[in-house]
Amino acid sequence: MDPKSISVCRISVKGMTCTTCSTTIESTLQNMPGIHSAMVALATEEAEIKHDAKLVSPEQLIEAIEDMGFEATLMDQKSTTLHLKIQQSLEKNISYDAIEAALQSHPGIESINMNKTQEKISISYTPCLIGPRKIIQIIESLGLNVALVSAPNKEDSKNDGIRQYYMAFLWSLVFTIPIFLTSMIFMYIPYLKMGLEKKVINNLNIGLVMRLILATPVQFIVGRRFYIGTYRSLKNGCANMDVLIALGTNAAYFYSLYTVIRASTSAHFKNEDFFETSAMLITFILLGKFLLVSAKGKTSSAISKLMRLVPDTAIILSFDEEGKVVGEEELRWELIEEGDVIKVMPGGRVCMDGVVVFGESYVDESMITGEPKPVVKGVGDGVIGGTMNGCGVLHVKVVRVGEDTALMKIVRLVEAAQMARAPVQKFADRISKYFVPTVASISFLTTLAWYLAGRLGLYSRKWIPSYMDSFEFALQFGISVVVIACPCALGLATPTAVMVGTGVGASQGVLIKGGLALESTHKVNCIVFDKTGTLTCGKPTVVRTKLVKDMALEDFYELVGAVEGNSEHPLGKAITDHAEGLRREQGWQEVTDFISVTGQGVKAIVNDKQIIVGNEMMMSGSNIRFPTSILSYMTEAQKMGHTAILVSIDSELAGVISVSDPVKPEAHDVIALLDKMNIKSLMITGDNHETAKTIAREVGIDHVVAEASPEKKADKIKELQKCGLRIGMIGDGINDSPALAVADVGMAIGAGTDIAIEAADIVLMRSNLEDVVTAIDLSRKTFNRIRLNYMWALLYNVMSIPIAAGALFPLTGFRLPPWVAGIAMAASSVSVVCSSLSLKYYKRPRELNFLQMHGVKAQ
Repeated sequence: MDPKSISVCRISVKGMTCTTCSTTIESTLQNMPGIHSAMVALATEEAEIKHDAKLVSPEQLIEAIEDMGFEATLMDQKSTTLHLKIQQSLEKNISYDAIEAALQSHPGIESINMNKTQEKISISYTPCLIGPRKIIQIIESLGLNVALVSAPNKEDSKNDGIRQYYMAFLWSLVFTIPIFLTSMIFMYIPYLKMGLEKKVINNLNIGLVMRLILATPVQFIVGRRFYIGTYRSLKNGCANMDVLIALGTNAAYFYSLYTVIRASTSAHFKNEDFFETSAMLITFILLGKFLLVSAKGKTSSAISKLMRLVPDTAIILSFDEEGKVVGEEELRWELIEEGDVIKVMPGGRVCMDGVVVFGESYVDESMITGEPKPVVKGVGDGVIGGTMNGCGVLHVKVVRVGEDTALMKIVRLVEAAQMARAPVQKFADRISKYFVPTVASISFLTTLAWYLAGRLGLYSRKWIPSYMDSFEFALQFGISVVVIACPCALGLATPTAVMVGTGVGASQGVLIKGGLALESTHKVNCIVFDKTGTLTCGKPTVVRTKLVKDMALEDFYELVGAVEGNSEHPLGKAITDHAEGLRREQGWQEVTDFISVTGQGVKAIVNDKQIIVGNEMMMSGSNIRFPTSILSYMTEAQKMGHTAILVSIDSELAGVISVSDPVKPEAHDVIALLDKMNIKSLMITGDNHETAKTIAREVGIDHVVAEASPEKKADKIKELQKCGLRIGMIGDGINDSPALAVADVGMAIGAGTDIAIEAADIVLMRSNLEDVVTAIDLSRKTFNRIRLNYMWALLYNVMSIPIAAGALFPLTGFRLPPWVAGIAMAASSVSVVCSSLSLKYYKRPRELNFLQMHGVKAQ
């Protein structure tokens, strides 16, 4: 499979009733040629498929899902998709082909999807190459008027599903109430009883005819969805919850139909009907489904809240040649392009990621990063789309739109997390595969056992109600068994808890990438910290410079600053910033042959001079010697917690730069809290031993590994894992990415590099170490909730099936009618979802709140 042709397709799938459906779709898709992987989530009703675009198209994937009997709709892959509607009919000389040709002649157009019936066009584009206003201009140049259309809303689709179940329940209730009254209530009111028992033909009475007429639309029109679900399930060679419902309701309905036919053809036949059983079953199951989809909708509310952060419109500024504002225009957010300057009013939201070019204000970023305190933003500072402006007016130049914005990256991360299955979910998948056939077999054996026992006189005839015979009595037990069994509760136990847990984490600035990360985190018993940017603030400054070579300080930093200007390491940036203040001229000298040696330093040619900036390992590898006095100077600096950086010019030591990076104020308390949670703390850093030990002592870490290369960091973690430890690694740089990938759980500091964030399982958006404790505590509580869900779902089935089969009846006379079993079945699924929803009220450990109250916060 060509990696370049791999694409990801997200499809909305409707009609799944339990985990059997989702696993069936998954296995069918994975057997198709060109499929790299397929994940189908029951809770979100979505499929995410990685496929070779050359071998299989999204349309073919949709067709495959629909062939299985489910409804499938392609979801927007990118937020950089423009939806337009043609407002006037196409002229005769302009065709859809002309529109497509005109658009595709411009770079940046990725795909064009045209709905000729509704005269709608959806265009996916690359924002850095073409903007939405340019696309509209191209189409209008063909003589057409177009209007912007909102993208299909995932929330609206969920609301439609909720409304459908609500209306189905209401219609079912309208027919079921009179069935219930005629069979259960009116039969005890003398005058009404006489009217209902009036014969129509032979022994067929008015009451029976009424119940037949009322129950039939409930069974075949309102209950049509269960037949469709059963057909889909059996067509794909499996059995889901719909099969059980169809078995139970059909048994009750068709036996009742049999009594109608016999009563109409015989003047002596007299048996009770079960029309109220089938109608009440369908009614209460629909009520349960309505409550279930309503509750499930709330589990993914985190994404809905994030999406609502983007304001509908933004004020775009226009400038004259001198850079003065000459006009304002309010546009929909979909029409904003890279390079636009938007005006953010006090109390308004920033529309897209950008850089402040005018004004100063406090910006509340809590909804994105979880950081509760507003942050001061001035000219040159970056702002995040979706954040709330304070009291000042800001002019923001847009640098990222659509899929590239921080908000959309968070949304995609949370979506991916909610799609991914935790390994513990496999337990439910294995059970569900055999669950329905097993329950159907138990139901049949239950009916047979009670019927034979009755025929053989193994129990007293007094046990059977006066309105039943032995077969009807046995059939009631069998139907109850079929109805009360609920694989839905098992299937929803894990995904709903994972959805709520990851959503809560996102709202607190902790992005957990899926069920696997969540499951692994609750097992962590050892945290390995990087030093720079993790335990320290990551904003080092040059505190002292010792020159060895006879040269001016400005000349020294002119060379060093030029080299470090090409490095992204925090220490390199600190040196560059310090050099900026000493620079005599604008612009750095030209740098050639730049090489970065991860974990050691950098080297390059500047003005025909070879410059090396790095640690002792870097200098030793380049055969550069330094006197004893320099070693003493470095040792002294390192004891103070400073990092000593050596500089050589043309293979001769030129100076030593001391850089200080203060420890994060919360670091010591977080290490102490982890110790209380029985989690061991270590530090692995590329810095020298003395500096590492000084920082470790300050924060309370006993075990330190210093002067470690990226490979050595990863090897050390593997070594710890062999000792039986479950490792959580926290880092922020490129040199941490191998260790983050090797650890059981990689945690990246949110302010770190994209590579580190990509390699990590958890992203701490606030760059605050308190969130390490939050992540571990949240994962533990989420997994405790999953265990509780499983325990309830299994206990429910283990206890309810024997009770429904009549295990208590011989001793207590207690019998579970089928319609009561239907209520119990619905309640089990709803209770599992509500159990997961209780995670929305998660509170951080009290100790962290205590730290906040006493001002221990990251700067």
